[in-house]
Amino acid sequence: MSKYLVVIEKAGKNFSAFCPDIPGCIAVGSTKREVEKNIREAISLHIDGLKEDGLPAPPHTSTAEYVAV
Repeated sequence: MSKYLVVIEKAGKNFSAFCPDIPGCIAVGSTKREVEKNIREAISLHIDGLKEDGLPAPPHTSTAEYVAV
């Protein structure tokens, strides 16, 4: 099992999520829980598609940090 950084943002009345290590891999949901489920599924489907094409899964290199200002 691999772990990828996922960024979740409040987008109006919904939530959106993306994975910096997998460009174009995004998801939306009406709740945070729903968007977490959807991005997990989107990442899984994306990686499965890469494997079917004989390509490697992208490395998980992104990190996140809070910065006090």
